Amino acid sequence: MNILMALSQLEVTGAEVYGVTLSNELIKRGNNVTIVSDTLTKKFDGEYIKIEFNKRGLFQRINQVISLLKIIKEKDIQVVHAHSRASSWSCEIACKIAKIPLITTTHGRQPVHLSRKIFKAFGRETITVCENIKKHLINELGVDKNKIKVLRNPIDTSYYPFVYSDLKKDNKIVSIIGRLSGPKGEVAYKVLETLENVSNISIQVIGGKEIPEKFNKFLNKSNIKFLGYVNDIPEKIKNSDLVIGAGRVGVEAILSGKPLIAIGEAQYIGLVSPDNLIPALESNFGDINFENKNIFHWDNLLEDIEKGFLLSKSELLDLGENIQTEFDLNIIVEKIENIYARNYVLTKKYEIPVIMYHRVIRDKSEGGVHGIYVTESQFEKHLKYLKQKGFETITFKDLLNNKYKDRFNRGKKQIILTFDDGYTDNYNYAFPLLKKYGFKCVIYLLSHLNYNKWDVEVKENPEHKFELMDMSMIKEMEEYGIEFGGHTKTHPKLATLPIEIAQEEILTSKKVLEEKLGHALISFAYPYGNLNEDVKKIVKNSGYNFAVATDSGDISFSEDLFQIRRIGIFSTNNFFTFKRKVSGKYNFIKIKREKKEKRHI
Repeated sequence: MNILMALSQLEVTGAEVYGVTLSNELIKRGNNVTIVSDTLTKKFDGEYIKIEFNKRGLFQRINQVISLLKIIKEKDIQVVHAHSRASSWSCEIACKIAKIPLITTTHGRQPVHLSRKIFKAFGRETITVCENIKKHLINELGVDKNKIKVLRNPIDTSYYPFVYSDLKKDNKIVSIIGRLSGPKGEVAYKVLETLENVSNISIQVIGGKEIPEKFNKFLNKSNIKFLGYVNDIPEKIKNSDLVIGAGRVGVEAILSGKPLIAIGEAQYIGLVSPDNLIPALESNFGDINFENKNIFHWDNLLEDIEKGFLLSKSELLDLGENIQTEFDLNIIVEKIENIYARNYVLTKKYEIPVIMYHRVIRDKSEGGVHGIYVTESQFEKHLKYLKQKGFETITFKDLLNNKYKDRFNRGKKQIILTFDDGYTDNYNYAFPLLKKYGFKCVIYLLSHLNYNKWDVEVKENPEHKFELMDMSMIKEMEEYGIEFGGHTKTHPKLATLPIEIAQEEILTSKKVLEEKLGHALISFAYPYGNLNEDVKKIVKNSGYNFAVATDSGDISFSEDLFQIRRIGIFSTNNFFTFKRKVSGKYNFIKIKREKKEKRHI
């Protein structure tokens, strides 16, 4: 996807670290990211464009919106992600004009005043870095709880290897990390006041471009050093024996195996332990209360530091494991990518159509009982329409290496045609027409059957016998560009089987087909669209890259690549219905109808 990341800041902030970390990972995953901000200090792998969001006059706001619209048009931006109040205001207007989604991340408490309640500027969805922000937005600003998702700061935990310190040594290094301005500066000042005369610790203060005048009283203290702004925070943490800080600093400290005294702008959490980890996470390690009040317990600081020095290696390791699960970069970025795609789809009311056929027959005399066919003339009419409308047929091979993220790019009009079961009529009738129109498709094969045994050998409403393709047909089609995928051994309802048998159906089928074809299979189709989480896990672990269902699956293609929703084409569908089904908008109507039907059950 093409993403515009918007920040507003005059010095380095946690939001910048968040935004740049997220952006660099998104680029690694195949997305294009541009950052707009007043300043940018962190190393960024994409393009940075200066927009001074902190200038908030009316004409300056208008110019910001104009600049944003120009960037959105030139770079074909599909989603904007804003990380501050100042930037989200202008981005909200630009996104409404451009008709693309705005996503915001709310990093802290927001001002509560009438204009903010009227013009919320939180976009289609807002991500909060902790639970207290979510409560604050709901209770004080009236933001819809369904439009808020809690996702913590994404952190590449590999940068913070566990380094256990000898906490029994005489002189210990305590690092206070954070800005020296604003509320964080007040916290740092109070910490220094409390600790300045403690004899067995050396204090290093990290953060702030300049030292405010009020801190001058500490400059001559032999046990206090002001290091200012540094780029190698992980290294400074590694060389510390205990860290005092909040927000991202707290996470980095725990991951690095350091005792943490969590004190933020709003709350004194104290020494973080398994007993208070939940409130620590909910408040982003003391930075945010859901109520607009501060809670500090300065009398506990010295005692908490002494307790911190007594924490064992195993206790610190346990804390680190818990934090790693909560803040894992890959997990969080993948969830954010899905938020982008889903909101783009919902805004545009369009998603790449994935179409499901079964059989193509000469005429209805060959149709059988179940009606899972279209005639040769119907199929040609379908392909002719797709050609006239400029559709490009793609296969799942075309979507490997994150290429599915390009499906919204300007000029793209893609469609995936799939066929289940591999009937010989796919070769006899569908294949010549696909070649005629220069189209491709994906066909899902049974590895252990040569006819439709699953439909024929049933007591109720048995189907006629229809042959499945042999390997010579399959090889010829594959040489042209038709892609083949797995569909089990014998076409069972996988979710109804004991897990061992379901696994045998999936894995053996894949192995046999890959041996015959001489290469790995890319995608799998669940017979009948029948699946559950255990079945899905087997498919994912077997080495498939994608899996398609039928009527289940999200409206967004990329929400779950192992439960991709398909749209079935059957003999009863007239040409008007076909055009609706390939429009890219059909699932919006269908899912809405399904939800309505469920409410009436």
